[in-house]
Order: sequence, then structure tokens, then C-alpha cells
Amino acid sequence: MKLIKQLKRLDFKSILTLLRLCFRFPFFVFPTLSATKKCMSISTEHYGRKHYKNGPANAFRHALWNYVIAKKCSFITSNKATLLMWAKKITDWHEHAFPNRELAKKMDLHNNEVGRFIFSEYSLKTEYEVIKILKKMTLISVKVDSSSNFDDFKNRLVHIIND
Repeated sequence: MKLIKQLKRLDFKSILTLLRLCFRFPFFVFPTLSATKKCMSISTEHYGRKHYKNGPANAFRHALWNYVIAKKCSFITSNKATLLMWAKKITDWHEHAFPNRELAKKMDLHNNEVGRFIFSEYSLKTEYEVIKILKKMTLISVKVDSSSNFDDFKNRLVHIIND
């Protein structure tokens, strides 16, 4: 199983942090796993394997991931602050537990934040409508490098390479 394989890659501290998160928010665990699977499926459907690279498709995937996590967990609670906090905590944990190059990590964290912004603005829209919004945002995703100031791209998707 892929989940077991991924968990074997984690160090002890990351596992403890994950366990603390899961015990603190036990009802969000399964919706988050479901959201992750759904996000990967949607990203592959729209972009093929391009979403595994650091291009615009990857930006789409990270934003969609945060949106779908919050949306699926909204069946547990309607408290937006709690939903956004959970999506941030679990996706930040992922970025720290599975290290990436510094620029790629900054890009992922930024695009995760964009996804949470999309949820906060469009939580009542359908999934189809949000995918359309994110696809439009993906078309105008900004290419960044190590000298980029990510604060200049608030609520905009960013990428490192062109697909």
C-alpha cells in the first residue's frame, strides 16, 4: 500500500507530530486521506503526470489539495477557521516531513496558502466551479526563482519550471 510506503520514509519526530495532529483532529483524518486521493486523481485527469513536476500543474495540485481538504472536512464542522487551520497544519506538516529543495518548498507552501484562500472565498461553489477557477489561475501562474519575493504574488499561483 502506498500509504505504508510513505510512512516508512518518515523520521520519528515527523511520525510523532503526525500522531499529535491526528489525535487532536481525529474526525479530519479520513476526509483528508480521501481529499488527497481525489486531488491526485483530478490533477492527473487534467494535467497527466505534469503535476509531479514544479510547473503550473503542480501549483494547481497544491492549491486544489488544500481546497479539497477543507471542503471534505467541512462535513465535520462548518467552522471555517478550524477548517483552514487544519488544512494548513496537515499540509505544512507534509512539506516538512517530506523535504524538498528550498525553492520548491517555498513554492508548495505558497500554493497551499492560495488553495486555502480559494476555499475561504469560494467554499459555497461546486467542485467543478472551483476547478475552473484554479485552471484559469494556473494559466497565469507566475514563474519564480530564488530571488523572487513571494509576498508579491499573494493569492496567485506560482511555479518554478514551465511544463
